[in-house]
Amino acid sequence: MLEDKRDESKKDENKRETRQNIIDQNSPEILTNAIYTPAFLRTQIGKLMRVEFLIGTNNLTDRIGILQDVGASYILLRSVESDNITYCDIYSIKFITISQSAGMYGAMNNRYHYY
Repeated sequence: MLEDKRDESKKDENKRETRQNIIDQNSPEILTNAIYTPAFLRTQIGKLMRVEFLIGTNNLTDRIGILQDVGASYILLRSVESDNITYCDIYSIKFITISQSAGMYGAMNNRYHYY
């Protein structure tokens, strides 16, 4: 009986929560109508992108990664270099450059490259 409890606790430790955001006609319009940023970005899931954020009044910073998921107020970017997931506030996004091919990563990584 003690072994059963240990086995169950090991299984619980190995479980990870997996969410599946199912979008249907009952979903909020912000997630279904492409005139809204979250709905448009949902059409770009899986693409490589450079996202620029305005921090404070005049500080721009960027992140590059594969778009994993989009919520009403956030996006998830998977880093190409480390495979880490970064949670990003959608309201501080100012610019997004979406790559049409993975080969554009080198150009997107150059902060002084003008598109």
